[in-house]
Amino acid sequence: MNKPVARISALSLSMLLFVGCATTSVAPTSTPAQQAAIALLEQGKPREAAQQLEAEAALVRGAGKSQLLADAAFAWHEAKDDARARMLMTQVQQRQLSGASRQRFQLLQAELAVADKQPVAALQALTENPTQLPTALHARWYLARAQALEANGDAFNAAADRARAGVLLSGAERTDNQRAITRLLAGLDDATLGTRTAALPAGDPLYNHAGRALIARGLPLPRPFDRDAAWQLDTGKRPAADADGYRPPVKMAVLLPLSGNLATAAAPVRDGLLAGYYGETRRRPQIDFIDTKGNAAGAIAAYDKAVAAGADFVVGPLGRDEVDALFHRQQLQVPLLALNRGKDTPPAGSAGFSLAPEDDGIMAAEYLLGRERGNVLVIASNDETGRRASTAFKERFGERGGKVAATITVSDTPADIGAQLRQAAGVDAVLLAVKGNQARALAPQLALAGLSAVTRVGTSQLVANTGKADEDMALDGIAFPSETWTSRGVAGLPAASSLASSLPTARGGAARLFAFGYDAWKITAYLEKLANSTGAGLSGATGTLHLDGFGNVLRTPAWSTFSGGHPVAIGDGR
Repeated sequence: MNKPVARISALSLSMLLFVGCATTSVAPTSTPAQQAAIALLEQGKPREAAQQLEAEAALVRGAGKSQLLADAAFAWHEAKDDARARMLMTQVQQRQLSGASRQRFQLLQAELAVADKQPVAALQALTENPTQLPTALHARWYLARAQALEANGDAFNAAADRARAGVLLSGAERTDNQRAITRLLAGLDDATLGTRTAALPAGDPLYNHAGRALIARGLPLPRPFDRDAAWQLDTGKRPAADADGYRPPVKMAVLLPLSGNLATAAAPVRDGLLAGYYGETRRRPQIDFIDTKGNAAGAIAAYDKAVAAGADFVVGPLGRDEVDALFHRQQLQVPLLALNRGKDTPPAGSAGFSLAPEDDGIMAAEYLLGRERGNVLVIASNDETGRRASTAFKERFGERGGKVAATITVSDTPADIGAQLRQAAGVDAVLLAVKGNQARALAPQLALAGLSAVTRVGTSQLVANTGKADEDMALDGIAFPSETWTSRGVAGLPAASSLASSLPTARGGAARLFAFGYDAWKITAYLEKLANSTGAGLSGATGTLHLDGFGNVLRTPAWSTFSGGHPVAIGDGR
């Protein structure tokens, strides 16, 4: 529902009157001096442009004067002198404007109205499509509309205009805009999100964002994610797909840090991938493992080596810096499945798959929201994993209307936090972004504070430093996101318990990375099917997998809890 606006400023009222005028005269052809001033504006010299335009306006009358003053006002706005811009605006007859001058003036009106907290006036100024403006200003037009729509209570359409702006942005601006879209969509209830998303036309820039939000809540997609011509997997060298969609590469390179600091993490990923590879009886690609040495330079060298050797698909690299180094390349000759989250979205035709702590935080938020828990105490470890997971949880939980009552940070050996726990009385859930040994130490304190009966949810690191049932009984009742393979088994893989007895890289904490490697193989073999799917996704060892419209593999985990000191699956995993 639109929120009523109590007052409209004199400036906003004048905007409404200008925009509402029924008559529009054709402005005169711009003079060489005006064209030169606009060129200065587009070159990033707004003050010089404003001065020239004002000087030119002093020499003419009528429609030409309004045109020049309107452009001068916009130029002063660009020069951060809004007082001067506002003064000139009062001298402009908007009915005498046309073309780019008219639309620059409308954008100026809207941006000032947003600053004045007058969303109705801003929306009234932006009723046209910005076809007359330089492309560089199109994003600002949509962002101004988005801000006004959000202030007026229309979150979905605000997200839609931000999505239109997003295709014109890059770098940090694009990243911040995507976060804003996620925030806006997070505030919608399930029914509204589902209905409005289904009504979006094919190719609408918002659809892929909205689809991600639906999957995060466990809701179905109305249709496959939209993919433009830039994101089309090059499968020309591959034989036709089998009936189930199996269509692996012909020659595949796997880039892993087989030496260096990340080698320990790489080993279970490698073995999980090979378990899937050798477990397949149909055609398999030639496979080469190339050492990245765990650094950006090594990843680039390994990728170039894979391309030179004729690989038609690349899996990896694993390290975040390695992934960023390849994602920052202008163009990748051969598509890849990166095994970590980069700062940017994957390049066209490539994909990214990760077990990032942020995903755990988002999953925990959705789990609690789905159970109508709205007031949560967050307890997080002081390491990077705990910080990243708890930060993502708080962002998503707050975006969806939840309240974080307090956040308590604990060391590896938690101190007495009883006083802080007692201050959190009234919460209906506790997030434990901590390892198993930390949770065991915290359990008695939670009980003494009366918080053992509220819903408790952990992150995947809850199983770290566990394995002794008599000690782990302290964790009974805590839900946490888990791998399908370790909680209920996966067709094509031996049971996790039996494999762990014979293979060190499938044992303990490494089991999660083993499942991750197995899924990396499966994604590679079914990537084309995954890209075109609308159904339940691809069943993997780490959970159910989807490929969004930006090249990110989304994962819906299984859910488990401790019972009698042992992890056990919860119901249907949700």
